[in-house]
Amino acid sequence: MDPVIIVGAGPVGLTLALALARHEVPSVVLDEGPGKDEPRLARTVVLREDTAALMERLSGMPLAREGAHWAGWRALRRKQVIREVTFGDDTEPAPLHIAQHVLTGALREALAGERLVKVAVDSRLDTIEQEPSGVTAHTRGPNGTWWRGSYLVGCDGPRSTVRKLQDIRFPGRTAVERHAVASLRAELPWTDEALLHRMPPWRTSAPSAGEVTARPLPDGVWRVDWLLPPGKDLVTPELLLARVRETLAGWTGGPTPPYELLDTGVHTVHHRLARRWRVGRVFLAGDAAHLLGALGTQGLDEGLRDAENLAWKLALAWHHGRHEALLDSYQAERRAAVAARLRAADQALPLLRGGGGLRAYVPGSARGHDALLTDGHLGRGVLGTPGAYALSPLAPRHLEGEVPVSTEPGATVSDVRVTAEDGSFVRLRDRLGRGALLVLLVAPGTGVWDRKHWATAGIMPRLAAAVAALPHPAELLVAESYPGAAAHTVLLIRPDGHLVAALGGVRPADLYAAAEAALGGPVQAEATAGSAAK
Repeated sequence: MDPVIIVGAGPVGLTLALALARHEVPSVVLDEGPGKDEPRLARTVVLREDTAALMERLSGMPLAREGAHWAGWRALRRKQVIREVTFGDDTEPAPLHIAQHVLTGALREALAGERLVKVAVDSRLDTIEQEPSGVTAHTRGPNGTWWRGSYLVGCDGPRSTVRKLQDIRFPGRTAVERHAVASLRAELPWTDEALLHRMPPWRTSAPSAGEVTARPLPDGVWRVDWLLPPGKDLVTPELLLARVRETLAGWTGGPTPPYELLDTGVHTVHHRLARRWRVGRVFLAGDAAHLLGALGTQGLDEGLRDAENLAWKLALAWHHGRHEALLDSYQAERRAAVAARLRAADQALPLLRGGGGLRAYVPGSARGHDALLTDGHLGRGVLGTPGAYALSPLAPRHLEGEVPVSTEPGATVSDVRVTAEDGSFVRLRDRLGRGALLVLLVAPGTGVWDRKHWATAGIMPRLAAAVAALPHPAELLVAESYPGAAAHTVLLIRPDGHLVAALGGVRPADLYAAAEAALGGPVQAEATAGSAAK
């Protein structure tokens, strides 16, 4: 069967190629550039713990060496500390801040040794032709040629050629926020802590410009962002240097301390959402499908979740035949999750950027606004929490044995320590992305017993038989505990880490029904064009 064609060699495209390779699916990555990225320390990304773990799992590189896990978070208003968060354990995992060119470099290095991935540099897409049996793409440039694929995924950014060739509308709002950005090396009072400073006392003339964010990188480097007032006023070098000097002086409480300016830029945030994410055998992912990022939300996080969600579904279709319900669920799940975050940010923007009015005199309103912004920056709350797929077409219906746990059906599971089938202790997240469903039994006390003693005792033989009978390969894992789960709870987990269902005990019929639903129902190979293509 033909490989999957991936258009775009940014973080999302490279992640999708690696994820497909883990599922034994070959791909071709069409890179319109020379195969390397320009170092830009003013262009960085913040990853939540789940997406950072995905990157480390796929790249094989401990990214903490290349980026910075924040020690804490501090929110200030004028001179007052409003909120402090300390990171470092499972309850408060630290976000990872890393330069984007470093992240893509790690992914490219992993791809260099991957036999199932071919990267075609200097290859700019200009034509797509679809047929019932596959997709043909043409590229121009020094290596221009025709490429034949089973599917094609556009990961080619905000100006996506794939999206335009498929005539997909991309409505939304332009320039909802603008930030002046500087990357600099300096010694600040908040070592290894990220900082949000609203209405700093040294800036009183323009309230809309009174918000500064500082986020640490390795080697004493900081990315500093200044919210700019609405409009298209030019950010001159003189203006940016003045901002740098007054901000550093304000934070250190004296004259401007020594600093080294490394990189600058202007970051403009747009909010857009593609009408469709699938047209037959062509899909969109990442910035080609959505743009978000106002109020601290991180757009790349969602792009990486797009890749993780799509990879296992394409792999099933590639290996076992085209499955329309499963492939359609990519748009249904991911578009709804991103749309919810966009709505939350658009609803909060007037409150946070409205310039005061009566709201400014409501007791506690400013503190609530600061908390809302903090949630956006830290990837939690209504602005930042990853979307759950509770209303997914893959969600099972009417399971008699379903029981509640702390994770809602459709949400990402907690990363607990588990015992694998070979008796080794691993993290649950380490077993994701291998194409198999995961079945997790909560069995207190098993951690102190050798596997040979408990694998054949109690309910284990019956559960193992039920797992072997599932309509798709599944790995049986055991955990001492899981948040909110009683003993003998059985969790069914998708290959991308989302909970399908939690069952009270061994219920083979419910387990089978939940697994079949999570796979989109019975496979109908090479069905007619799906609803998303109509």
